[in-house]
Amino acid sequence: MNGHETEVKFYIRDLRRIELRLRELKAQLIQPRIHEINFRYDLPDGSLRANGRVLRLRRDANVILTYKGPSNIIDGVFSRTELETTIGNLETAQGVLEALGYVQFFIYEKYRATYEINDCHIMLDELPYGDFLEIEGSDASSIRKMVLQIGLDFESAIGAGYARLFENYNSKYGFPSSDLTFDALSGKKPSPEELNVRAAD
Repeated sequence: MNGHETEVKFYIRDLRRIELRLRELKAQLIQPRIHEINFRYDLPDGSLRANGRVLRLRRDANVILTYKGPSNIIDGVFSRTELETTIGNLETAQGVLEALGYVQFFIYEKYRATYEINDCHIMLDELPYGDFLEIEGSDASSIRKMVLQIGLDFESAIGAGYARLFENYNSKYGFPSSDLTFDALSGKKPSPEELNVRAAD
């Protein structure tokens, strides 16, 4: 938030039950469920990823360009620089990045609904390989309190992003490593064990 991202991520078995809990807590729905498609970019030598940095274009209701710096873990919560700006046209933005020498190496899509409560944003994410919840807040303490209120097991927090989880899965099961779309994984929903995660609910 405000140029900095402080968050934690969990694998969830029952997003519907979590959503009902958020409503019990009087959380406000600030973004109804929407389809997102995300394009990750890097330099040809892979140096952004090697240094823990992210360059992403995302299309949902808008087109957003995002930069994320390397992450630190503070009290079990990931914290990193995050800079975002809205772009007018996806294809033009892709052309600019490619003209500057960046290459697209990964595409992933999801459905996301976002709630807000106690200065935290709670994102309910449906990905082709499973359902997840992210909590963003101003600091680790507020995020930990929210985890307890929702009733999740903090020790089940995931220490990897969606792309890294997919890479680990692909290394075992051989799906196209650059394509995390609903079409690419049609008919296949990995178990938590296959993803090497533990359900928090």
